[in-house]
Formats: sequence, structure tokens, C-alpha cells
Amino acid sequence: MVMRSAPAPRSEGDIIHPSALPFVLIHLGCAAVIWTGVSASAVVLGLALYWIRMFAITAGYHRLFSHRAYSTGRAFQFVLAFLAQASGQKSVLWWAAKHRVHHLHSDTAEDPHSPRHGGVFRSHIGWIFDRRHDPTDMVKVADLADFPELRWLHKYEAVPPILLASLCFLLAGWPGLVVGFCWSTTLLYHATFSINSLAHLRGKVRYLTGDDSRNNILLALLTMGEGWHNNHHACQSSARQGFRWWEFDASYAVLRALCALGVVSGLKSPPEALVRHERPPSARAINRAAARLTAQFKPEEVAAKIRAALAPIELSAVVEALAHVPHQAGELIAGLHLPHLPTRADFVRAACRLTVPTVAVEHVVDRAGTLFLAAVGAHLRDLGFPKGCPEWRAPEASA
Repeated sequence: MVMRSAPAPRSEGDIIHPSALPFVLIHLGCAAVIWTGVSASAVVLGLALYWIRMFAITAGYHRLFSHRAYSTGRAFQFVLAFLAQASGQKSVLWWAAKHRVHHLHSDTAEDPHSPRHGGVFRSHIGWIFDRRHDPTDMVKVADLADFPELRWLHKYEAVPPILLASLCFLLAGWPGLVVGFCWSTTLLYHATFSINSLAHLRGKVRYLTGDDSRNNILLALLTMGEGWHNNHHACQSSARQGFRWWEFDASYAVLRALCALGVVSGLKSPPEALVRHERPPSARAINRAAARLTAQFKPEEVAAKIRAALAPIELSAVVEALAHVPHQAGELIAGLHLPHLPTRADFVRAACRLTVPTVAVEHVVDRAGTLFLAAVGAHLRDLGFPKGCPEWRAPEASA
């Protein structure tokens, strides 16, 4: 059964939304420790709930529901979904749908939470409360919507966190509610959200993925392996995100134990050729990185300078070459001795500043050179030709 997507709300960019209220209240609830105090049982409860629910998010919401990186039975699937949903991060269907959109448009203007296009605050928490992101695109999660138990969780998304909060109160009183539930849930929020924000800003890039994903060891420790984010973007279907022996991936370690017990199966791993950099980057990743590199050199400004510097006949030859033989056009432009044109060495240095992995620099630079010349030619045509060029045409008389 496939559910239809809810219509997008008319108001866009409005973060004053009812879904923000539980998030705010849980944060405010943390301050109630002034009156409730802290008990040892509440601290133990909070720590246990942090790690249990973190595993449910990383192994459930992310690797199972968003990427289908392994298989399991419906009973354990429901347990993972229920525990993850008890973290207060909306429903399993909503979470998976948004995450699939993120990977489809990672760090582009269509990405729901890109620091590049929305800033750190918006990528961390602001995007969640934007009315545009409130509906769940059921088409994106049609495979999950076939399960009635997951549709039930989606419909009653507040039930798991309310039940867990009530259980914390019954087990450890008010400190259990405040420390055990509110504190651990708040920590879960920001550890998880840091993958959307900080893991696209701070860390090391090993693979060319066409986005800003990075490997961050601190985030990996806090999120049971999710901080190996550049690895994940290089192979999204892998259940293992720590590709090297020293990249500890706690979620994968637990999954392997569950696999040995027969609870889960079919754990997917990254191809060895990818891990060893023996497989070239995807054309999509090269094109994205090359487009960013091209933009660094402002082809529109270069086109304007070329138009201003060249005589009409020279400009005509450049435009003709750019349109039909770009390789010769590069040589032609270089021969005109215009000092503002970037060299290949300039492209290489800029690629390194963009943290393009060394093994992919040549691919990106070659593609960027082609894109740059094409962009210059397009801007020259947009600027039009001065009088005297063979391509110049007198304006048509108005009727």
C-alpha cells in the first residue's frame, strides 16, 4: 500500500510551527533539574537511553530504513523504529524520506539541511521547523509505507516518546523524567543533528563525493560511527561506515553481533576497489566538484574582460572556437596573452583548497577546464557582440 504525499503548506520559510513545541519543551525541561536534583539511577537511565536510542537511529532510521543496508524481520524492524521514534525526531517514514532527499541533492539548493546553502544554524536545527519540510513525501518511502506497523508509527509519532518519558518517571521519579529522558533526548538531538551540520563542515575528505561530507572522529564516537560521513557518502548502501581498521563503528559492531545471532542478515560492505581508491569517482561527483571549481574563477567576469579586451575579429574567432572546438579555444585564448585567464596550475591549487582528494584532482581539473571554457563562451554569447563582429546584427526595426 502506498500513501499519497501530503500537499505542501502554502507558507514557506516559517519556523513558528507546532512541531517546534515538543523540541522546545524538552530543552526547557532540562532546566527543571534545579528542583528535581540528580540521582544515580537517573544518570544510569539517561546514559542507557542515549546509547540504546542512538543505535536505533543509526542502525534503524539511517542504515536500515533510509538505505536498506541490511535485512531483518518485521518484529526487530518495528523495535528499531519504535526506539528510534522514542528519540523525538519525528516518524520513521518522515526521517527516511528527508534523508533520501538529502542524498539525492546533497549540498545543493534542494538539500533540506546543507550548511553551504542555509548556514550552520539552519542545517543543524532550523530546517526541521520550516513548514516546507513538515510533510512526508510518501513516494520517497513507498517501500516502507507497505508495512502497516510503520504507517501506524507515522500516524501516532508522539506515542513512543510519551511512553518512554512516562516509563522514566515510573522508574526513577522526577529525576528520571528530567535527567533520564530530557537530558538524554537533548543530547541525542544535537549529536544526531551534528552529522547534518558539522560533518559537512569539519573533518577530512577521503573520497570525491560531489558534496561537503567529511570524516570526523569525534562525531563518530558520539554517534556510534555516523561521523565517518565522507565514507558513507562514498558508499551509501554500506552497513559499515568505518572503512579502515582504526575507524571504530560501534553500530556496525553491534550489527555484526546481531548477524551472528541471526537477528539481522545481509550486511552490505563497501567494494574493496572503492576503499583502496582503485575505482574512479562517479561522473556525478566529478561534475559537481568541477562545477564548484569552475565557479571559483568567475567565468562571467572573464567573459566580460575578454569582450572588452579583444578586437571584433579576434572576439569572433574566440566565440567560434568556444562553440565548436573548445580545446583549440583554450589554446587560442592562451595565445592572446590575457593575464586574467586561469591556468591549469590555478585550477589544481583551487581544487586542493576545495579539499578535493588527491586521487581525484586530475579528474576534477580536466572536467573543470572544459566547463570553464563552455561557461565563458555562454557568457560571451549572452553579452552579445560589438558592432564590427561578423556575428553582429543590427537591431530589427520595431513594428
